[in-house]
Amino acid sequence: MLEKLQNILGHTFGDEALLVQALRHASTTEQRTKSNERLEFLGDRVLGIVIAETLYRKFPKEEEGELARRFAGLTSRDALERVGDSIHLVEFAHTQQVDAKTAARSHASVVSDTLEAILGALYLDGGLDVAAAFIQNHWDALIGEDLSPPKDAKTALQEWAQARALGLPTYEILSREGPDHAPTFTIRVSVKDHGSQDGCGASRRTAEQDAASALLSQLETAK
Repeated sequence: MLEKLQNILGHTFGDEALLVQALRHASTTEQRTKSNERLEFLGDRVLGIVIAETLYRKFPKEEEGELARRFAGLTSRDALERVGDSIHLVEFAHTQQVDAKTAARSHASVVSDTLEAILGALYLDGGLDVAAAFIQNHWDALIGEDLSPPKDAKTALQEWAQARALGLPTYEILSREGPDHAPTFTIRVSVKDHGSQDGCGASRRTAEQDAASALLSQLETAK
């Protein structure tokens, strides 16, 4: 399995223990420092610097705010999940055995966190050039999907409300269910005099984005 994954990553590890640790989810060990969380922390920063430099060079006429919106989308959990799914990363991740419903609920979190950990491992084992080569290869299509600076749902909803002098959208946690390693949040977002929608996700941020997206769709339908 490790050889197959290394072929996908385009790098043969000198220290395979790094790759093994990158695949080890925190739910499988009582010692969190033995899990992939530290590598995930590092990989997040590696992804950030590579994407930031790529955008800086690719869009020389864009202002900081436009670049920042692109950066947010390309380093988001959704982007990481898409790349992780494209290489079938969940097949390699070492996670706690759970029922199908819990596995589906935690899928995005497991895939995105594991991919960040792998980026950290690639950096430590092969250097920035090796990590950057993987990132540029797998993020290039995402960067090219839409040449207009994207906005996440929360930002778009906030701007919609402020443009109509409605104040900021409000977010309320309705519930938090499931085990600590695979929670599900349900969030309600409301805009003054324009209704509300609920959203779900494996983190508060993801649930807020889901709710904001649903409310934006409702508002656009009501035009």
